[in-house]
Amino acid sequence: MVHSYGYRAGTRDLFSKKYKKRGMPNLTRYLTNFKAGDYVDVVGDPAIQKSLPHKVYHGKTGIVWNVTPRALGVIVNKRVGPRIIRKRINVRVEHVRKSKCQDDLKARVANNIALQKAGKKRVKRTPAGVPRTASIVKKTKTIVDLRPEFFDPLKAYKV
Repeated sequence: MVHSYGYRAGTRDLFSKKYKKRGMPNLTRYLTNFKAGDYVDVVGDPAIQKSLPHKVYHGKTGIVWNVTPRALGVIVNKRVGPRIIRKRINVRVEHVRKSKCQDDLKARVANNIALQKAGKKRVKRTPAGVPRTASIVKKTKTIVDLRPEFFDPLKAYKV
């Protein structure tokens, strides 16, 4: 078989829906309000072929710069060789969902504003894994000598 280079080449698993999730999208997808400056995730819906984004943009997060009745203009970063180019793509509403990448930041900012009004110190981000405190490791058993042994074939095989 010859390899094809079409627009949807190599997207058998990428543009396939999960088990029991097939069919047309719900009305909430169409009734979602988008504004310029919103962060959105570009996720192609294979049930709608119109304005399906290229596989390069599938799963990317971008910023809305243009809103039309049925589509959005999204600025997405695309890696081309060693550089990253900001691409402006037009995508229908079915292939876009609001991103949750800023939820943690917005909650932390609101919490810090409330703490500032109360006169308390603001909370900084904490790393996911807190490092353990320093301690001295004591040996429980005798340490075995693990230096390499050199193989001498004359001693191993008596000729």
